[in-house]
Amino acid sequence: MRLVIAECSVTYAGRLNAFLPPAKRLIMIKADGGVLVHSDGGSYKPLNWMTPPNKLRVTAPSETEAHEGIVEIWTVQSQKVDDHLIISIYGIEHDSDHELGEDPGLVKDGVEADLQRLLSEQMHLLGSGYKLIRREYMTAIGPVDILAKNGTGETVAVELKRRGDIDGVEQLSRYVELLNRDPLLAPVHGVFAAQQIKPQARVLAEDRGFSTLTLDYDAMRGVDDADSRLF
Repeated sequence: MRLVIAECSVTYAGRLNAFLPPAKRLIMIKADGGVLVHSDGGSYKPLNWMTPPNKLRVTAPSETEAHEGIVEIWTVQSQKVDDHLIISIYGIEHDSDHELGEDPGLVKDGVEADLQRLLSEQMHLLGSGYKLIRREYMTAIGPVDILAKNGTGETVAVELKRRGDIDGVEQLSRYVELLNRDPLLAPVHGVFAAQQIKPQARVLAEDRGFSTLTLDYDAMRGVDDADSRLF
């Protein structure tokens, strides 16, 4: 992984257009080709990014750009669509490469891991016609718990929690936003599933167009018959 701290401006062009004016930022260039631009805030969400496969090309600035103080132009071109990210470098304060090695992946606690496995085996709980695409579908910002197709063939990203709160909804929002950039997956819908969903989280999820699902862990494991309960 290459880490660069630089004064830069960023232009994203493609299906969406966005511009970040010049400021000091962290640019992460991952071994898989992903490029992420971070500020010193906003938690772990990048300001902008390009998911792999990409091609990074470094060119000299034009005379006008050099007069504005730009020393390099980094163009990150997607290999799948026509989207590209243009990073104008005004100055670099830090530039280092780091070998991270093979990552073992996210290890969930027992209940969340079981919920993921059980729901992948009981897709009917999501609705009629749902089919599993993959568990732990990897993205540039982390793995989506379950990626599926609904009854009409549209892509659905499912975020699973034991206790569903606002942070979980925000996490799902980031995944759906990123996945919707892929024309092979879009449109992507979101489902927020948990054993318990806090009222504020449910309101936020539904406001963002996500479905919510309360999971009965014991019933899914077959140790409790939910239909035979009095309460």
